[in-house]
Amino acid sequence: MVGEMGKSSHWAKTPRQSVAEECARRGVTAVVAGCLALLDGRPVDDDLILALGGPPADWVRTGDASGASYWLRVWAARGLLYAWDDSAEPAVLNALHDDAWRVREMALKVVARHRLEAAFQHVAELCSDPATRVSAAAARTTRALTGPAQTGASRLFDACSCAVRRRHRVGGIPSRAQHFPYRHR
Repeated sequence: MVGEMGKSSHWAKTPRQSVAEECARRGVTAVVAGCLALLDGRPVDDDLILALGGPPADWVRTGDASGASYWLRVWAARGLLYAWDDSAEPAVLNALHDDAWRVREMALKVVARHRLEAAFQHVAELCSDPATRVSAAAARTTRALTGPAQTGASRLFDACSCAVRRRHRVGGIPSRAQHFPYRHR
């Protein structure tokens, strides 16, 4: 499908569109409440799981194996990117400490999107997360929270970015020069 960037070929909608449809159907408050329930490990109805998870959540209809339980928390956090209420902030802060790195990464995206300044210290700590994608997301989130004009916070962003770059060189993901040596001669 040319021109359909960001859409799943077998879902035909983006996660943002799916959450928006679910908000129109049941209301933003109910969608947020469902996301909070999933982040807390509580059950929700199958329609909400399908709306948040898309095709990978089709197991709710088919009865197939559901996969790792952390996916429900990832989808719930992603839902909070598009359906938001300030009452969700404590759950998002808690998700920054989830055992699953994918949940922490998505929670960082929520923090950045909604500019949750109360998360700043947690975000700074995640700059040294053992999961490279989490530490990189923490660096981006720090930048989103601080903006270019705040000097002290900008230093924290620089330190966070340096930690991510250092991990790339020291044994995490290979540096860009290692991936594309012909570009960096």
